[in-house]
Amino acid sequence: MSSTKPNRPVFALCDANSFYASCEKLFRPDLRTVPVVVLSNNDGCVIAQSREAKILGIKMAGPWFEVEERAREIGVVEFSSNYELYANMSHRFMATLKPFSPRQEVYSIDESFLDLTGMNRDLVAYGHTIKETVMRWTGLPICVGIGHGKTLAKLANHYAKKEPTMKGVCDFSQISEEELNSILEKLPVSSVWGVGRRLEASLKALGVENVLRLKNANLRRIRERFGITMQRTVQELNGEAWLELDEEISMAKQVMSSRSFGERVESLQQLREAISYHAANAAQRLRRQGLYAGVVSIFIQNSPFDQAKFYGRSETIALPAPTDCSLQITNAALWILKKVYRPQVYYQKAGVMLSELVPVDGQQADLLGFSSTHNKSGSLMETVDTINRRYKRSTIYLASEGIARTWSMRRSFKSPNYTGDWNQLPVVS
Repeated sequence: MSSTKPNRPVFALCDANSFYASCEKLFRPDLRTVPVVVLSNNDGCVIAQSREAKILGIKMAGPWFEVEERAREIGVVEFSSNYELYANMSHRFMATLKPFSPRQEVYSIDESFLDLTGMNRDLVAYGHTIKETVMRWTGLPICVGIGHGKTLAKLANHYAKKEPTMKGVCDFSQISEEELNSILEKLPVSSVWGVGRRLEASLKALGVENVLRLKNANLRRIRERFGITMQRTVQELNGEAWLELDEEISMAKQVMSSRSFGERVESLQQLREAISYHAANAAQRLRRQGLYAGVVSIFIQNSPFDQAKFYGRSETIALPAPTDCSLQITNAALWILKKVYRPQVYYQKAGVMLSELVPVDGQQADLLGFSSTHNKSGSLMETVDTINRRYKRSTIYLASEGIARTWSMRRSFKSPNYTGDWNQLPVVS
């Protein structure tokens, strides 16, 4: 084992394998070796596959109705997206990783960077310890990639997934330059973090078809052709750490709540219910982050694939003062809806967006009295949030959200909310 200089940055990327599908399998031991897919909103497209489903050739982003019959014939099990379950399992995953490093960046719902700089130990063995602990504590299979810089750590993670001999852990920080180059020569340039299809095509046109060629590319020419971001990528491939770990969760710039309808909506009343739901949902997210919103926007639209002419409208209103009150935000959203609604249109989607977000602390009352009710509404919202957290979401909700909610998103194959509802816990008999 070669030693790593203590002052040279070393990062690990921990990435859950087939995260959505793994969450679904976790509470269904009978599906451990069964091909599983997870579908998008309204069960439209495949957005996640288990390893077994990938082997069978089930395509990502393909319409489910086109392959549904064949998939079932070959034993594929489908699930609707269970966002509540995935969010909870992500939180458990990140909490499990936290003790393994003094610094952690939660990069996405299923990815986290850890700072391993200065650890005088066998990092491959440490990676296996992380991997086994996550499996034991959460049941999620993961891979660990380690490298000098975030780009190499992510590339090592990719290699750990693709190369069975790695057994889920790959360390690029403790191998020789010759060994690293040998591996990079085998990897397509599309393996590099940030290289999408368009950039891949441009690089290939210049003869840069694998990662090693990109690593050895002329920095000046790369910057002139592709900009500073691509130059930093090449430098990171050469072991220079230009991307810092971001430990702070930056304040959101917008909060959005939207969904396609389970069935087409025509009536103003149904649209009022949907907009009320999304406005209250967005307001709840605001409070969770300790933010106020100064601007409310809504949009409604029919499907661009309808035979009728496409109709889509969005409007925005600035509030007299920033607020996080569901009542005030919903009233503003419903006022906008009256302006944009057009009868005899079969709407397919609607949503609410809150912007001009500011921290709750330090806000001043406005002269017109809009914020004068904040003390009362704040207590009310806190009570509503507490009850909904203690029991289940939507135990208490605005009357304008409706009861039947026939417009709700279609999730015909949704699994139980195992981690968020006592009544849906698995029963052992």
